[in-house]
Amino acid sequence: MADAHHPRPHRLSRLPAWFTRWLGYRASPPPKLPDWLIWLWTWIAAFCGISVIQAVFTYSHYFVERGAPTIVASYGASAVLIYGAVDAPLAQPRALMGGHFIGALTGVIITKLVHLVPTEERYLELQWLAGSLACATAIVIMQITSTTHPPAGATALLAAVNADVRHLGWYYLPIILLTSTLALAVALVMNNIQRRYPVFWFQPAVSIPAKPSPDLGGPEPKDADGTKGIGPSSVSVSSSEDVAKVGTSPV
Repeated sequence: MADAHHPRPHRLSRLPAWFTRWLGYRASPPPKLPDWLIWLWTWIAAFCGISVIQAVFTYSHYFVERGAPTIVASYGASAVLIYGAVDAPLAQPRALMGGHFIGALTGVIITKLVHLVPTEERYLELQWLAGSLACATAIVIMQITSTTHPPAGATALLAAVNADVRHLGWYYLPIILLTSTLALAVALVMNNIQRRYPVFWFQPAVSIPAKPSPDLGGPEPKDADGTKGIGPSSVSVSSSEDVAKVGTSPV
């Protein structure tokens, strides 16, 4: 049984290293790359990722005949994350795949509900409402499911306010799934040549709120009488007795 001194090995460690490398697994942390090399690989990966997506939807008769967009605009923002900020929790596969799909699904559902109005002209008058509801609802669902991916908010919004996307209807969902899969496939190849991606696959992103600092204008602790107390930046504690006094003073 695994314990603190002998942690359970990662399941990917049982597979060949040449294979697991392209899934982001490393037996030891990779060395830090110089900034210029990170910038170079970011450019190459983003170029390849966007090019692959556009090539598939531009030259495939299957998608052209169905009026699929060359590329969904929100994937330009996703490229910034999955190719440029590869260590960010919001750039991991769970967020990329889940966030965009939730955004598309929410956008299509809300758009179809609002589209129950009698005429197209009336829908266009309410288009702002459909877009706002789709984006706001998608954000909350992403929070609940730990799939927050900022560009996916635009995926939901486009389903309501973009005429070409709106006319796709439910067909918007497989297009989004395929686009996310293509973007992820390129990320797995290009980001693992000298970098590492993903950091995790399914582990939910953990948000650590920043503590306010008095030096940056944050709230300072107060004494019982309502006056400002002694902050850490204004005094140095020199004895264990002083530590006890500061530690037990009311805030």
